[in-house]
Formats: sequence, C-alpha cells, structure tokens
Amino acid sequence: MKKLFGKINLNWKKLIVFAIIAGIYTGIMAMIPITKNTSFEDISISFEVWILFGILIIMNSKSAKDASLKCFIFFLISQPLVYLIQVPFSYMGWQLFGYYKYWFIWTLFTIPMGYIGYYMKKDKWWGLLILTPGLVFLGIHYSRFLGETLFNFPYHLLSCLFCLITIIIYPIYIFKNKKVKIAGIIISILVIIAMTVISLLNRITYNTTILTNGGSAGAVFDSNYKVYLEDGKYGDVHIEYDEGLEDYKVVAEFKKAGKTKLIIENSEGTKTVFTIVIKRDSCDIIRKK
Repeated sequence: MKKLFGKINLNWKKLIVFAIIAGIYTGIMAMIPITKNTSFEDISISFEVWILFGILIIMNSKSAKDASLKCFIFFLISQPLVYLIQVPFSYMGWQLFGYYKYWFIWTLFTIPMGYIGYYMKKDKWWGLLILTPGLVFLGIHYSRFLGETLFNFPYHLLSCLFCLITIIIYPIYIFKNKKVKIAGIIISILVIIAMTVISLLNRITYNTTILTNGGSAGAVFDSNYKVYLEDGKYGDVHIEYDEGLEDYKVVAEFKKAGKTKLIIENSEGTKTVFTIVIKRDSCDIIRKK
C-alpha cells in the first residue's frame, strides 16, 4: 500500500495508459445493464474512485507543477473516453457528450487542486488542512451510499465500504508525521460518525402514487376505506383525494425495497390484497386472485 502512495515511477507513458484504461472501464460499467444502480456503475456517476486516482497521481508526482499537469491530462483523457466508448451503443449517440460539460468543469479544477494537493507531501500540519475538505467531500458520498444500501441492501454496499475505507487510509498513508497522522485519523473518524448520523436521521424514501380508484389495477376505494402494508417496515401508505383527478388515490412513502402485501379494507372488513414489489425508484403491484 505504501508503494501506491509515493513510490511509483509515474512517467507520462504510464499516466496516459492509466487514463485510457480508467476511461474504457468506466464507459463499459456505465452501459452494461447488469451494473445499473450498483456499485460498479457508481464510478461513472460519482467521485469517490476518481478522488483516489487524483491522490495517487499527486503522491507520485515530482513537483507541484508535475502534479497539476498530470492530474489535468489524466482527466482530460479519461473523462471524454467514458462517453466515446458509449456512443456506438447508445440511442443518444453523440448527444451523450452533453453530459461531459459537467465533468470538463471538474477537469479544469484539477489544475489548481493538483498543484495545491502536492503540498500534502510536505508532511506539515497545513497538509492536513488541504486534505480535510476532500475527506468531508468523500464523507458526503459515504453518507449517500449508506442511505442507498439501507434502502435496498446490498446495492451500493461496495461503494459505501470503499468510501469508508479510503476516508481512513488517506491520512495514514499520505502523512509520515505521527502527530499529523493521528490528527488526520481523528478527523476521518469524526467525518464518518457525522455522516453516519446524518444518513440515519435522513433515510432515503421513495414517494409515489401506487393506485387510483377504479384504475387499471382494479382497486375500488374512497375515504371510508383503510389501506396498509402487511409489513410496516417497508413504509407507510394512505388514501388521499386528488383535486386534479377528482378521485381518490393511494400514496406511498417507501422506506425499504422488498416484497410485501398492500391491503385495502372497507368498513365491513372486506379486504382486497395486492402483492407489491418495491424497488429504488419504481414498484410493481399485482392483485391477488
């Protein structure tokens, strides 16, 4: 591990090959259907792995200028390649590059970030000040992935663990000064605790209308009916009147993905039962015969 953080001879040839491999891999992960909404697709959407790449480049650079240029060229090659790989296989074709604008802006930011980041190698207290915003940024990613994992386990678990581990190892392997290293570990632990609490207090939910009175699912109900899930851990449901529809609908706030039963019960106790499969951003509902 120590070799990765400063003992690699990262010449320009290796950097370019590294950028090409990273871009191709990310492009493939972005378009394979089986990776959708998994940790393997996350590299094409979020920053956690790219933060690692940037830090490794900085730690294996010979000067601040070298770190700045190498970070910039790495991202200038890898990011467009992500979209170029997908163009022949996407219905959007070259329009995919419309998404590149966002990543190009970040690519420009790598110039000052790489330059400033190099001074973490000086092993001083102010090096920790340079690293701390990155730890917090990574902590935000960790919090989001933790929420996704809690909603639909084990999806995004690998990304959650990746963020957790890298938050801890960065101060350990970037700094040699014992006091700076310990202070960095303390900051990392505080970031993890804070982001865990935030994630637990602000659980991800999926809010949607799942049934309408007399709709295609064949459900009939009004304000006199009761509606509930067989297993309440999946969330809450209720009946409300929709002014636009001028009719009643069942609205859900799902807290967890999975399979359960939705039950609609009239005042006489007669029940209509549906099987409902809850996903991250959709659900399937089938009336029980």
